[in-house]
Amino acid sequence: MSSFRRPLRFNDTWTAWHSPPNPSHEQVGRFHRSVPDYRPTPTVQLEELAREIGVRSIHLKIEGDRFGLPSFKALGASWAIGRAIAKRFALPLEIDWDTVKSSVRDTKVKLYAATEGNHGRAVARIASWLGLAAEIHVPAGMHADTIRLIESEGAVVVRSHGNYDTAVREAHEASDETEGLFIQDFAFTGYHEIPQWIVDGYSTIMHELQEQLEGTVATHVFAPVGAGSSAQSVVSYYRSEGSKTRVVGIEADTAACLWKSLDSGQPLTVQTTDTIMAGLDCGTLSTIAWPYLRNGLAASMTISDYEAHDASLYLKSQGVSAGPCGASGIAALRRLTAEDKQRLELNDTSVIVLPCTEGTREYDVPMDVTVDDPVQLTQLLVQINSSNPSMGSVPGPGESAIARFIAAWLEHRNLESHWIEPREGRPSVVGVCRGRGGGKSLMMNGHIDTVTLMGYEDDPLSGSIADGKLYGRGAADMKCGVAAAMIALANAKQLSLSGDVIFTGVADEEDLSIGTEDVLEAGWRADGAIVSEPTNLCVVNAHKGFVWLQVDVHGVAAHGSRADLGVDAIAKAGHFLAELDRYALRLHESNAESTMGPPTIHASLIKGGEEASSYPAVCSITLERRTIFGETPEMVEQQVRSILERVAREVEGFSFDVKVTASRPPYQSPRDSEFLSLVCDKVGKAIDRTPTVDAVTYWTDCALIAEKGIPALLWGPIGEGLHAKWEWADINSIRTVADVLTSIAASFCK
Repeated sequence: MSSFRRPLRFNDTWTAWHSPPNPSHEQVGRFHRSVPDYRPTPTVQLEELAREIGVRSIHLKIEGDRFGLPSFKALGASWAIGRAIAKRFALPLEIDWDTVKSSVRDTKVKLYAATEGNHGRAVARIASWLGLAAEIHVPAGMHADTIRLIESEGAVVVRSHGNYDTAVREAHEASDETEGLFIQDFAFTGYHEIPQWIVDGYSTIMHELQEQLEGTVATHVFAPVGAGSSAQSVVSYYRSEGSKTRVVGIEADTAACLWKSLDSGQPLTVQTTDTIMAGLDCGTLSTIAWPYLRNGLAASMTISDYEAHDASLYLKSQGVSAGPCGASGIAALRRLTAEDKQRLELNDTSVIVLPCTEGTREYDVPMDVTVDDPVQLTQLLVQINSSNPSMGSVPGPGESAIARFIAAWLEHRNLESHWIEPREGRPSVVGVCRGRGGGKSLMMNGHIDTVTLMGYEDDPLSGSIADGKLYGRGAADMKCGVAAAMIALANAKQLSLSGDVIFTGVADEEDLSIGTEDVLEAGWRADGAIVSEPTNLCVVNAHKGFVWLQVDVHGVAAHGSRADLGVDAIAKAGHFLAELDRYALRLHESNAESTMGPPTIHASLIKGGEEASSYPAVCSITLERRTIFGETPEMVEQQVRSILERVAREVEGFSFDVKVTASRPPYQSPRDSEFLSLVCDKVGKAIDRTPTVDAVTYWTDCALIAEKGIPALLWGPIGEGLHAKWEWADINSIRTVADVLTSIAASFCK
């Protein structure tokens, strides 16, 4: 368990609040008993877990088969649909299933809902039983298997371009356009009645459970929260007048809207990232749930995806089939510290109730975000394929998976996290440890993409360690530096600094660095920055820039047998390439005064022709020109254009176009800066010698950061094999960098 993890929030006034009476509970029970296939779901005791936790008993209410569906959601959906139909058709308040079904037999009523999975499927199932059409709106990232299951109920599924909250809004708008019935388990301004009916429908769970406990009274209930409706139902039941039962709310680390709302004292909408606990992936609380949860919960807590997954495996070992949401109560119990148990009065007399809210389902197995060791964290990052989708013969998957892991890692530690994705599929993540105010801020920057996995001679995603070296694609470039910066950010929480410490895990540095551009465009700034690329523990204060150019040499397409018509673009390009080689040699031998060496140029890519039997119409050549201070993209383009024009004068039929496709400036930080002096002092103490301060020939995001007026330096672990068939990072140096970054933050942001 991470020593930095988000703590429980306790409510010391919960005993003073009781839920108002709800006379509809008896009506709900009678209605459900009239629904076909109704039967109480089972409750089982977990004796082994009770001994592990140190309590009298743990009772699991298994909602893995409710009306043939793998969750409890049909209880709320059926009662709310029944009440909504009764209201529309002026039926008596005391309704039963047959009355509701007969009232809609010859109508065209259509049901609408938004869902993370279970609620939408429940609405679709009840609609099909009543002979009604259903349209279910889902978030953009919903698992394909979940969509398939909803469609199997006969519903039309509409995929949103946004998250759950966006899907709710779109479903509501669609319902209004057709005068349908919007059946949503989430209340918002102007929409309260149906969500309250859904909450009331869930009360059947508690009534069944109380009968199954045969007089035993629950002392504690651990309830999943999500948007809050089911948790509201639990609080409404267990915090009625005279009850002494404690209710604890459970959320996913990455969707902690209740925890953060309680922390701020008002309901918030929070940015969420994907969680395997799909039913808890909600960024906004139901408005009618908030007062119940704020006043009636004894505590609020969050758990990681990995903890929920591990708890699901435990239940499987006990013969219980449950998904991550259903197992969240197990994960919650297991994360409690001795101090937590003491404050909750959890002891050998306690009777625990855990609603197991869903049966098993498919999901991607998550990684463990509890890791606090920089070497182990580097291993996890290497095991995530984040190769750049804009590069290589086989485009990579991009940064989404690694960004989700980093965001989850940050949230697990209650570090502020921000998802930056103005260009779809290319996210960057910003993590912040806020200071008290009045101090300097430090930015630690690292790119989370890698070059292609192609050409790596072993398993590029192994993260294996041998002879003090950690291997894999991106191990050196630069997941070791990213891991060290993440650990330093977490360490900053313990330092009570005045200034902010900021981590930026950015996309696309291996190509055009759109990630750092996006982060800077979003307004992130600092008083100093360190990019933790693998510098072998040398401090770098300068490096070259680059200009990319595309040269198109034109020919005339023709059949290979028609030399009288065809002009060979590839052969013509050869004349230019010969001149380019001579130009590259002149640059290399130039006397340009630069600490970073002379400028260079090379041909990176060449493409031409369609098939062997034809003259190629065009030969395209990509050039990379490494630049030093004083050189501009316009200057470089003119130099290349001059070479092409000279070739055109000398070679008959030579025709060309040239353009700059991308450029980045060189970078240099003054050697007499206070920031450089501080960094060198901290590095020197760690490595027991005066660190080397030097310039390098490659390019980094330091240049973009420095362009914004932020003093920036490059310093990071020891590593070799960047972009090569073997790549490794020295594990001792990874720990050194994490420690030194922490020390720099402690002094710079104090």
